[in-house]
Amino acid sequence: MSTADIIWGGLLAAGAGFEVYALRNGREGDTLSERTRAWFRVRTRPGRAVFAVAWCGFAAWFLIHILT
Repeated sequence: MSTADIIWGGLLAAGAGFEVYALRNGREGDTLSERTRAWFRVRTRPGRAVFAVAWCGFAAWFLIHILT
């Protein structure tokens, strides 16, 4: 196992741990999905459009990046 594996694994574990904490504490606005909705303001048409373009662009880039 390399140092990069440990660092990335730690970041993923920390993110998962915080998400579990946010789900269990019951406060509104703590989960990743709630924060994402707020950051992109998806309750508005422009916010939804920006999020959709960003998400699809990232997904397409990541797919190509991993497969090539």
